[in-house]
Amino acid sequence: MNRRLIAALSGAILSAGSAMANDAASPEDPFLWLEEVESEQALDWARAQNERSEGRLQSHPLFEPLHQRYLEILNSEDRIAYPQLMGGEIYNFWRDADHVRGLWRTTSTEDYRNESPSWTALLDLDALAEAEGENWVWAGAACRYPDYDRCLIGLSRGGADANVRREFDLETRQFVDGGFELPESKSFISWRDRDSVFYAPAFTPEQMTSSQYPRQVYIWQRGTDRSEAELVFEGERSDVLVTALRFWDKDTPYDMILRLPSFFTREYHLYRDGETQRIAIPDDAELSGVLNGQLLVQLKSDWAREGTVLRQGALLAAPMESVLAGEPEFEVLFQPNARQAVAGVSTTENTVLVSILDNVNGQLVRFTRDESGWHQQRLDVPAMGTLSVVSADDRSDRFYFDHEGFLSPSTLFEADAMADTRQAIRNEPSWFDAEGMQVAQYEATSADGEKIPYFVVMPAGFEANGANPTLLGAYGGFEVPRTPFYSGLIGNGWLRQGGVYVLANIRGGGEFGPRWHQAALKENRQRAYDDLIAVAEDLIERDITSPEHLGIQGGSNGGLLVGAVMVQRPDLFNAVVCQVPLLDMKRYHLLLAGASWMAEYGNPEDPEEWAYISQYSPYQNVSAEADYPVAFFTTSTRDDRVHPGHARKMVARMLDQGHEVLYYENIEGGHGGAANLNQAAYLNALIHAYLHERLGAEAAAEG
Repeated sequence: MNRRLIAALSGAILSAGSAMANDAASPEDPFLWLEEVESEQALDWARAQNERSEGRLQSHPLFEPLHQRYLEILNSEDRIAYPQLMGGEIYNFWRDADHVRGLWRTTSTEDYRNESPSWTALLDLDALAEAEGENWVWAGAACRYPDYDRCLIGLSRGGADANVRREFDLETRQFVDGGFELPESKSFISWRDRDSVFYAPAFTPEQMTSSQYPRQVYIWQRGTDRSEAELVFEGERSDVLVTALRFWDKDTPYDMILRLPSFFTREYHLYRDGETQRIAIPDDAELSGVLNGQLLVQLKSDWAREGTVLRQGALLAAPMESVLAGEPEFEVLFQPNARQAVAGVSTTENTVLVSILDNVNGQLVRFTRDESGWHQQRLDVPAMGTLSVVSADDRSDRFYFDHEGFLSPSTLFEADAMADTRQAIRNEPSWFDAEGMQVAQYEATSADGEKIPYFVVMPAGFEANGANPTLLGAYGGFEVPRTPFYSGLIGNGWLRQGGVYVLANIRGGGEFGPRWHQAALKENRQRAYDDLIAVAEDLIERDITSPEHLGIQGGSNGGLLVGAVMVQRPDLFNAVVCQVPLLDMKRYHLLLAGASWMAEYGNPEDPEEWAYISQYSPYQNVSAEADYPVAFFTTSTRDDRVHPGHARKMVARMLDQGHEVLYYENIEGGHGGAANLNQAAYLNALIHAYLHERLGAEAAAEG
């Protein structure tokens, strides 16, 4: 399990940071006081906006039936209980109407195949929250390999990224008295062995980077105070993050320290016998694990070495000892073409499983090695849709994978990677009748001539008449791909109501690998916005919809996307859903985890970089003279990843300019905007009521 954490660390660093609110106002920014997250003045403002917006949206005739339907879907016991394989057993965290905060539980692999497995409860979060008088939200469990007898449990207050960590005994099902424990913070902690952990603290400024992540790594021994832990590595204040973990190649452990000088550059240092040795791979390459002594590496840029060039996007392998000896013998396992990308790498006992995106559709390729070298085989998996490896076993070749599409509910398969066999063992219910609905994939031409693919999901009875309510979603950042997905909420709340759903695969994302991402970095950010605009114009040109019926939706970086596009082209849209967004790009690097994202957007304090950031920053460019659609901004007070001040200040400025705008702030919920399934149902019902109000036939007629 630990080695798979390495591939996840780029995403994990989005989940740290601490508040740096400025309580002063200035002529340039009279709304700085809204950055004081929990000040009474700011919260009173948020509550007043909530009351106004909720009253309006709850009165829509679709709100309450959709709300009730969403509660039914999200709390249904018919959902797939996705497995986590540990030590040959299945673990699952489950939430429903009876377990609002959630239940961590386990069963055997054999019983898991049954329609109704017999689950053993390990930790009831609702009972724990009641007993301790805390608003606990599950923040994951990291369990000790290879015995899986003790775990480090994460508990978040209200869904914040900062969390408490406590050692938990799986046999007694109790927290360990005197065990490893950390108070609420964004520190990192991970197992080394039975009696020691890697510990990267984030309690004081001296311990943190300028991005508010840990910059020091310690080894902390059981039975000692954490102040007595041994410092083994220290990064620079200007780094993004420094942390460490132990990963395993069967019975061989590797202690790896990870230093990120920037969000997209990383150094891997092997810690052995009290010494560190840097792994000699490019700064932007990602280490994906070790299997049978072979180090797996993904390239993010071309790597020229010994007269050859290893190409961007490739997955490489080399004997670990050759790398440590300074004479790496890398081979190319997989080289994506221009319309492919490596979406994920997993390992079983004898195989490397590589998830491939091919024109934004999933494939699964298996690699094995024998005396004659590496062998590749495409596995027999369903075509068309999104494939993801859910969990894999390193003590056998068993793994679980999921397949879904816009109109195809998720199906969970148990598979054997060596035998290339699979068996469907779980199916998500069909939450809506897809009879007569269709999916098409088109391309739009962006401002610079690049072809931008997008999916269109059409309701039953669709006609290209320019009058279809259409919701366009996209993300376009951090090399995160957006792929086909099944949603009972969109199906019931939008498609069944006659709406068209569109998913755009714009640059900045990872749909076609690192080149697609890097094409929209920093000074090229406008390309992502041009891509979304091009898709919108293409939808209108194809008569799928019209500006009166077209809305856009995005969250986090996607919130920045739709905010920028709204400001640049308000004539194209009649609705904008902007969720947990970045919007003030002049101050984003001063708020929470913002400094870590300067490799994506640039540094606003550098005049040359601010020159291009300032051209699209929504907060600086919103104008009283423009005619914007009535936008709906949502955020969370407890979001300690993207500061709620972004959404608050944007709404305050737009209201001050005389624009009509809606706003909803969940007082808890973290970066996801909702701390539990009931809150998620409510938020989505508000959003879909808003979209129907803005994009339905009657709304368009009213202008």
